[in-house]
Amino acid sequence: MNPRLRVDLARLIASQICVHGCMTGFRMAAPLMALREGHSPLFVGILLALFALAPVFLALPAGRFADRHGLQRPVRVAVTVASLGGLLAVVWPTFWVLCLSATACGAASGMAMIALQRHVGRLAHDATELRQVFSWMAVGPSISNFLGPLTAGLFIDFAGFRWAYLALALLPWLAWWLVRRTQELPAELRPASEGGKRSSWDLLRNADFRRLMLINWMLSSCWDVHTFLVPVLGHERGLSATTIGAILGGFALAATAIRLLMPWLAERLRESAVIGGAMAATALLFAAYPLVHVAWGMAALSVLLGFALGSVQPMIMSMLHQMTPTHRHGEALGLRAMAINGSSVAMPLLFGTAGAAVGVAYVFWAVGAAVGSASPVAWRLRAPAARPERTRF
Repeated sequence: MNPRLRVDLARLIASQICVHGCMTGFRMAAPLMALREGHSPLFVGILLALFALAPVFLALPAGRFADRHGLQRPVRVAVTVASLGGLLAVVWPTFWVLCLSATACGAASGMAMIALQRHVGRLAHDATELRQVFSWMAVGPSISNFLGPLTAGLFIDFAGFRWAYLALALLPWLAWWLVRRTQELPAELRPASEGGKRSSWDLLRNADFRRLMLINWMLSSCWDVHTFLVPVLGHERGLSATTIGAILGGFALAATAIRLLMPWLAERLRESAVIGGAMAATALLFAAYPLVHVAWGMAALSVLLGFALGSVQPMIMSMLHQMTPTHRHGEALGLRAMAINGSSVAMPLLFGTAGAAVGVAYVFWAVGAAVGSASPVAWRLRAPAARPERTRF
């Protein structure tokens, strides 16, 4: 990886952390304020769902917008929307305004993420660099998931909710300061052979792209299964809240650790092998989870699952950029974001209903069986044989 690419990548990762950190901070602070004001868990659930619901509907338009306008304009719009959402909560910190702020922050984070990922994918010059840059990009959300809530918590404890909202509202402008110093890449023109306007769903005509989206959705659902059902399983086992939190924390640390290692392993790994291996490992770990009754055993499984699922995103992003026409990368990223956010909204409801009906163990086993049976599909995925070189900027 050349020095110029390293500098640009560091700047873009920092930008991602700032915008995403604003959203994760609000995602912690707003429900906490709602609970302290006496709102029921149902209303808190609605508030949390809004963070993921907005990107479901805006992902595809955001992807097309990034394809047309590149990096800086989408990020500028996202920063403005996130900041305005935060400032509304500063001025009118009521529940329904918090819902509006949640929608704004969720939408802005999704738009910025798509634009940044699209730009980073275009900075890479071959498949190895794609795996490396997306491995580094995957570390950003792990950092912002820590930084955002920590910032919000410190301001809440020492100055109150309004100051916390103000600090979070200003954070995205640091992202804009970083992005505006990044050189915009030349626009990719739509080939004349494609004719007029096409639907984003046309991308799904590519069989490998369909399989990649299915696998991405399944692995995203596994992440949701673990986050949602481990507290339920821990409660059934009589574990304390601290212990359950430590189990989930081990998963997050393992996912971050493997992403830090992936840039150095990228030259020796093939995307389909990593994805297929992660799916097989996830199936085995999900089969074992309900059979383990001690905290240290659940913690060990959680760490191993973090290694497996944490390794997948850079490989999926690399294959997505290789399978998709360059001028439609934003649309492809929009389809992926729509599927992931839709899963985050719908899957907890489905898992909760299924867990209440048949038991948590059967949900783990059913999801694990589905993922394991689909792992051969991942092994057969193939990206285009070569990625054309670009002039280095």
